[in-house]
Amino acid sequence: MKTLIAPALTVLLLAACGPNPSEAPTDGDSVRQRAEEAQTARRRTGAELQDRALNRVIRTSYICTDGQRLTVDFDNPRQMATVRNSNGEAVDLFLQRGGDGIWYRASGHELRGKGVMATWTADGLPPTDCRAVD
Repeated sequence: MKTLIAPALTVLLLAACGPNPSEAPTDGDSVRQRAEEAQTARRRTGAELQDRALNRVIRTSYICTDGQRLTVDFDNPRQMATVRNSNGEAVDLFLQRGGDGIWYRASGHELRGKGVMATWTADGLPPTDCRAVD
């Protein structure tokens, strides 16, 4: 009886595997088509990108002419920005209404800018120009 069990188990195991899955095409046209479909599926519309930017926190790093490195968390839903300097000190700034670009201010600190350029003013220190690096 033991001699019948081993072959029966082998047949059951092989049957459970099912037929061999068909392989994905590897010719140039099929691969290119699948890659284009994957890229198209991942693209976001302008409205989706704007919605994402307005409803989440965006982190940006700046290098300033005075040698400071600032990390800024723009909290768009709360209309705030948290600026951390090279020493790890942090200050919360509040969105100000202005023209183009960014303008955040609170208690003697200010961050203003447009595009990748910004000006950082810390309480009691002269303003310094900064550039976004990522």
